[in-house]
Amino acid sequence: MPLVRIDVNQGHSAEELEAISRTIHRAIVSEYEIPERDYFHILTEHPQGQIVAQDAGLGFERSSGVVMIQIFTQAGRTQMAKSSLFEAIAGGLGELGIKGEDVFIGYVENSPGDWSFGFGRSQYVSGELAIPRR
Repeated sequence: MPLVRIDVNQGHSAEELEAISRTIHRAIVSEYEIPERDYFHILTEHPQGQIVAQDAGLGFERSSGVVMIQIFTQAGRTQMAKSSLFEAIAGGLGELGIKGEDVFIGYVENSPGDWSFGFGRSQYVSGELAIPRR
């Protein structure tokens, strides 16, 4: 059950934002074999200048089309699985015309007890939801 935050600069149509979100979700569903309805995304558009994303010394320039993605999910996947996900996301966004250098992904892991899906309960801990297998 990843929670995904997507930050972009203003200027996208509603259809473009939906395509970005759906593309990221398809990659997660495909790579991690999660249910289609495990779809929790927050999309935020920012005025120009509110996203700063340099190259970390890698020697390339990002454009104003940068897509900042934060994925919050349970720990336990291998680095190979994460890398495969990163590639799938970048490849899918590339099909939308988003350059590889404009895809920035931060990946944050946590445990089953760190989630509440409603009613103030931790459904993984209470047993209302099965803890996803890897």
